[in-house]
Amino acid sequence: MKQKALRLIFSIACFSFSYFLATLTGLKLVQNAVLLAFLIHWLLFIPAYLLKTEKFFDLSGSVTYISIVSYVLFFNYNSENIIGNLILASFIIIWAVRLGSFLFFRIKKAGEDKRFRELKISFTRFFLVWNISGMWVSFCSMCAITAISSGDGVQLNPLFYIGAITFLVGFILEIVADHQKTAFRKDPKNKDKFINTGLWARSQHPNYVGEITLWAGIALISYSSLEGWGYISLISPIFTYWLLVFVSGIPQLEESGEKKWGHLKAYQDYTKNTPKLIF
Repeated sequence: MKQKALRLIFSIACFSFSYFLATLTGLKLVQNAVLLAFLIHWLLFIPAYLLKTEKFFDLSGSVTYISIVSYVLFFNYNSENIIGNLILASFIIIWAVRLGSFLFFRIKKAGEDKRFRELKISFTRFFLVWNISGMWVSFCSMCAITAISSGDGVQLNPLFYIGAITFLVGFILEIVADHQKTAFRKDPKNKDKFINTGLWARSQHPNYVGEITLWAGIALISYSSLEGWGYISLISPIFTYWLLVFVSGIPQLEESGEKKWGHLKAYQDYTKNTPKLIF
């Protein structure tokens, strides 16, 4: 009972902290967007729990990104820099569609995500995961929705173009890395092998390098539109880095890789000599 109560408390904390940060921006649209993000997650949690499925979990995250970005864009349509708003919103929407569909079809093909095997049968554990996802969407999109919601909107200045280039570099890196790994796994010769070719020869997690880079680009694009407590929304790329490097990304993959290939000299050399990210 104690653990269940703690999970519910953490679930409430995920929402409360996210909404608190949105409140600090001083923009009602941002507050409403965060509320919308959690409402979508809470509604989608119901069929997911009843059906005991995680198959549309990642897709729901993408739907939430698209929904809240579209929401702030629509309700700040009279912004002075509507072009900047449209470009920034388009970047996030295109990224969300690409990554969400990629993860959805990957899970569909695999049949299940083993990480959810025990989580999805527990109401409080599964509910906590959905609230963490809501917090992830809120934190990662915070600087973008703050910039789009601001009175002047997203400004088209040199920092905007630097950010746009940074985003595109990260986006391309992520796509190429995912494509290379998918092609590697499709080849029967590579069954039960780990990938160490292409971008994966340069980094153990090049897809995460792309993810962190593209969100850094979003932060750069958004920066000039922020003011006062709005700068706290720059937690976006920092949170992405922390989440991937220390929580749900690299640690889980390292644990899984160690179980599969930890006994192999080639894998030991790969993890020893190849940077986790870029250094």
